[in-house]
Amino acid sequence: MRRLKQAWELARDFREGVEDPVEHLYNVFEAINRWEARVNAYISLESPDLLVEEVERISRSIRVGEKIGKLAGLLVSVKDNICTSFLPTTAGSRMLDPYTPPYNATVVERLLEEDAMVVGKTNLDEFAMGSTTELSAFGPTRNPWDLERVPGGSSGGSAASLAYGGSDLSLGSDTGGSARLPAAYTATVGLKPTYGLVSRYGLIPYGNSLEQISPMARSVRDVALLLDVIGGWDPLDATSLRVDRPRTFTVSKADPRKVTICVVKELSEGAEEVIEKAYWRILKKLESEGVELRDEKLPVASKALPAYYTIAFAEAASNLARYDGIFYPTKGGGSSWEEEVELARMKGFGREVKKRILMGVYALSEGYRDEYYIAATKVRRVVRDEVLRMTRSCIIASQASPILPPRLGERLDDPLKLYAMDVYTVIANLAGVPALVQTIEFHNGLPIGVQWIGKPLGEGELVSLGLLVEELTGLAGVVAG
Repeated sequence: MRRLKQAWELARDFREGVEDPVEHLYNVFEAINRWEARVNAYISLESPDLLVEEVERISRSIRVGEKIGKLAGLLVSVKDNICTSFLPTTAGSRMLDPYTPPYNATVVERLLEEDAMVVGKTNLDEFAMGSTTELSAFGPTRNPWDLERVPGGSSGGSAASLAYGGSDLSLGSDTGGSARLPAAYTATVGLKPTYGLVSRYGLIPYGNSLEQISPMARSVRDVALLLDVIGGWDPLDATSLRVDRPRTFTVSKADPRKVTICVVKELSEGAEEVIEKAYWRILKKLESEGVELRDEKLPVASKALPAYYTIAFAEAASNLARYDGIFYPTKGGGSSWEEEVELARMKGFGREVKKRILMGVYALSEGYRDEYYIAATKVRRVVRDEVLRMTRSCIIASQASPILPPRLGERLDDPLKLYAMDVYTVIANLAGVPALVQTIEFHNGLPIGVQWIGKPLGEGELVSLGLLVEELTGLAGVVAG
């Protein structure tokens, strides 16, 4: 285990001339060269020459006292389902290989406005459909803390790039835990924002009503810095909330005497023993500092996972209908339109994506729509109502994952076990509320995370609590190796 400077500290030191951004760039690429062949965090990397040119421009601006952006000199990795006009965007699928969009996602534009440098596009489960980052058309990503284990998914490449020092900040996406589960498995921090706080324009869709582009980093303060840059209203996104840019970076560490945490029975049981014990240790430590713990129940939690997957599969079936072999790189070579579409999808989609599309079509089909899809939306409403009720007066605590990072291949043959990895995280997506995952302990060299769920637009409170937890654990900024 090593410790690196937090991104916000680096940005400050670049501005003050304490650190050289050019030297930092070389250090990051040294880490990439040392780790990447074993980890496979990136699908594509930006040209080092172009990055050197850009960082030298930033360095000159600092020397002559010109105004620079908040992220000047920092290297950001971007999940490969977020559009970039200067690097391919494949969503981890052969269907889009090698597709380069004609525009940047809004979040990418906001990074560039603040002088951040995109170092590369990170690996993911195909079309963000997975929990282990083993289902990519470009091969699995491995966990830097144990190369025989997965980094979580679907934003596993983003988390892994942070975990070995191959980026300073990262953008993931989170449909049912896809940024938070990797954070728990790689000793990083993942924040799923309130639905609509961060623009989805330029995000290749999986489940529109559930997913959010999510900031990831090695510390809570860094996640707050990134959220403040990418958040806020975007007229290009119909789901965007008409709110100002968030201001979470400047929040203070929580006063424990003013914090109430709801311990939900259904979200605090069922995990492996080592995880459950770590979870209760951090809660008792917080209680000893003055935090109030309050017991709550969420009976509908047992129905949340099937409701989530029913909705996600149905939306995936609709969203992926656009990939017909006509407008995107993968061609079927058929003699008719029907044959062209069939062959293109056969070649372009992986097995898991095909399975989810078929299940989504079934859930939406005549005679079954009310029984499955409509029933799932009713469960979502109950979940949302209960979560909103609780978070009006407390922050909900839960374990981040029921298991330690599994070994590669361990969960792929059993879909139920694979989907069950999201059992604690889907609640926040169904409710549309923010949730933060951070590391609280290590067990035999493997990270263990905890999840905090807040009220809508309550990201500041989650960051404030996260800063308190980081002070108690001392685990901000750690990397593998």
